[in-house]
Amino acid sequence: MKKILIVILSVMMMITVAGCGKDKQATTSEESVKRVGILMPKKESPRWIKDGNNLKTELEKRGYKVDLRNADNDADTQRAQLQEMLATGTDIFIIAAVDSTSLSDILIEVKEKNIPVIAYDRLIMNSTAVTYYITFDNRGIGESYGRFVEKSLGLNDSANTFNIEIFSGSADDNNARVISEGLMGVLQPYIDNGQLKVPSGKIEFGDTTTHRWRKEEAQNRMNYLLHNVYNDGTKLDAVICASDGIANGVIRALDSHHVDSQPIITGQDGDIAAVKYILEGKQSMTLFKDTRLLANQCARTVEAIFNGDTIEVNDTSTYNNNIVVVPTYLCQPILVTKDNIKEVLVNSGYYTAEELGI
Repeated sequence: MKKILIVILSVMMMITVAGCGKDKQATTSEESVKRVGILMPKKESPRWIKDGNNLKTELEKRGYKVDLRNADNDADTQRAQLQEMLATGTDIFIIAAVDSTSLSDILIEVKEKNIPVIAYDRLIMNSTAVTYYITFDNRGIGESYGRFVEKSLGLNDSANTFNIEIFSGSADDNNARVISEGLMGVLQPYIDNGQLKVPSGKIEFGDTTTHRWRKEEAQNRMNYLLHNVYNDGTKLDAVICASDGIANGVIRALDSHHVDSQPIITGQDGDIAAVKYILEGKQSMTLFKDTRLLANQCARTVEAIFNGDTIEVNDTSTYNNNIVVVPTYLCQPILVTKDNIKEVLVNSGYYTAEELGI
């Protein structure tokens, strides 16, 4: 009997030890999975929805655990989300900031813990914690607006004068300032020689911004201009809008005032509403920022950081966040007009023909 009991106890101990080993192995395996925290600025924008989803997909394909949050365009919410992720454990952060300066104090703690930070599409200012910046060529975006207006109005071919208005992006987003610099680099000479007039008098970046890129604010400002500046029959030839959302607000105001002549209207992001406006002839162009490219490059950068590989960058001098020059990878947007919508947006699989109604 004693021998039997000894055998039974031995078997039970072996099972227990084996079970503990399994649990320990499972726990160790789970702990070895790298955790990526993604902070996006807002979820009402189709563009940012695609960005977040594309990033999550690309990173999960590579085996990382992803925590995707959205701040509803509120800087305090995003700060709280970052603080929570930091407390619960994150190995790397990808941040598209609501406000480019509001995270600098929390990022001090992030840097102290040696957690890499990738600024996604929007440069985070006033922080040494930013490891890399991945974005589209924002100066090039502004230059593209300028060249499109230059060509559409024939500024190089005649001395005719035209009236324009400028709707820049948000003052708390460094991208908006860089876009403005690119734009004015092309158009300022025509403003100086009188070919381009700005009847509102609002030319400087600080006078033309649209807080948080909100289409409602753009619509209100355009309504004001139509009531108070263009109420005497002055023709509006072009509205340079720094995003599709801003263009949306401007177009709504123009529609509500039943403006007869269609001004040139620019935009960026390739939002589906903007593409439909282009098909209708209400918006002239958009700069398509293929978020799949941005997400893929970001995922490759995350992987390289975790593996200790060389990080791919193509700009090491332009993007100064007031404290450090941040190594940057620039993706290139594509100019889209009515003529190449199918080629660029449908054939690439970004939208279906049914979605666009073509």
